[in-house]
Amino acid sequence: MSLLRALIGTVRSARHTPRLAAGFVPDDDVLLDAPDERLAPALVAAALDDPEPAAKLLATTRDAGEWEDRDRYVTRLATFAHRRDDWLTHWLAAAPGDPDAVLVTAQLSVRRAWESPARAERLRELGPLITAVAEAASHDPVPWRLALDHARGAHAGHTVFESLWEQAVRRSPHHYGSHVAALKYLSAQWYGSHRAAFDFAEQAADDAAADSLVRALPVRAAYDRLRMPAHLDPSVVEARIDRAAHRALALSASFPTGDPWPAEVRNLLAYVLVERARWEEAAEEFGRVGAHATSFPWGAARGAGRSAVRDDPLRGFLTARDRVRGEVARRTPLWGTGGGRAGRHGPGGH
Repeated sequence: MSLLRALIGTVRSARHTPRLAAGFVPDDDVLLDAPDERLAPALVAAALDDPEPAAKLLATTRDAGEWEDRDRYVTRLATFAHRRDDWLTHWLAAAPGDPDAVLVTAQLSVRRAWESPARAERLRELGPLITAVAEAASHDPVPWRLALDHARGAHAGHTVFESLWEQAVRRSPHHYGSHVAALKYLSAQWYGSHRAAFDFAEQAADDAAADSLVRALPVRAAYDRLRMPAHLDPSVVEARIDRAAHRALALSASFPTGDPWPAEVRNLLAYVLVERARWEEAAEEFGRVGAHATSFPWGAARGAGRSAVRDDPLRGFLTARDRVRGEVARRTPLWGTGGGRAGRHGPGGH
């Protein structure tokens, strides 16, 4: 019977995979970490050693209080400067006191310190810079999010971290980046547990606005749990992971298909759905992702034999998407499109 099931599955896959492929953006059209229409010109100019568009962009987000966009742009500009920093050097030389140039520099410095073998020591050396940048920001939560990331790597105690968290949320109570930074600190990998991470993420999601990305914070806690199964607290059951996915699905469905704004959350959700073998929902989520693949989580895949995926997150995204397409096809009845929830209730579901 097992041979018969395998043969039937192969026939189903051959019949339905081409049809299912039509629901996905072609592989060649998928972009990794594609910048939005505001950031793209700044990155192009930076490649030409011109910092002015980046300076104008960050000044605009600061003046308008666009904290979520500002956080993303600071991180992306620092990532670009990690490879090519001449434009940032020129910016600092022309405007040494510019708060945006200093913030990007601080973000870049923290990233480089995180990648050092002497990470904790390097980060502690950056303490005065991070403190100065944060304390100069009267309304901006982004330097305080950076301070939270810095504190985690520098092995700051709970009291120090709580004081930084208080300053961050005072400036923006539902800032996504600050919540992610706090969730990392509370994770089992660092100074908390899976239970603490889920408790924090679920409470934050309950308190957030209906369209806030913080509503998807529990799926980030679910991702961390799936990556560390050996450290699972007995109180954290699989149902909690599935509830997190359900909440994230509802949030994702509220945004247009192919919208770059929730792209990272959608990629993260797709990862969790694949790990949970929720094939049809994963297929729907990959459809919503469209062309917007993100390095996280596909560049951080765990397990033996996945080093190539870590080096090539786009390949990881496409491989996972192909797997989902094949699994859905294999579970679809040979004749017809197969209504119902085969991906959840069929073989391999949960």
